[in-house]
Amino acid sequence: MNLELYQQVALCRDLPEHQLRKGDLVTLIDRVPHPAGGENGYILEVFNAIGESIAVITVPQSAVEPLRSHEILTVRSLVDVKG
Repeated sequence: MNLELYQQVALCRDLPEHQLRKGDLVTLIDRVPHPAGGENGYILEVFNAIGESIAVITVPQSAVEPLRSHEILTVRSLVDVKG
């Protein structure tokens, strides 16, 4: 998969340690080689719905996928709302 820097991509797995879920949009900001020859990684920037940067994380390349024309965007809260 050849992803371009600074393009939006979707997570294809949950990342509970970062409060992120499969399908969340992130921006690919850099590529990082694995130091021991394993799976290379991506550095991702996470933005909230109004465009503020809220996190920068590193994930394996297999944790993201390109956006597709048959998908739609959605919004969810990072705050666990209990009622």
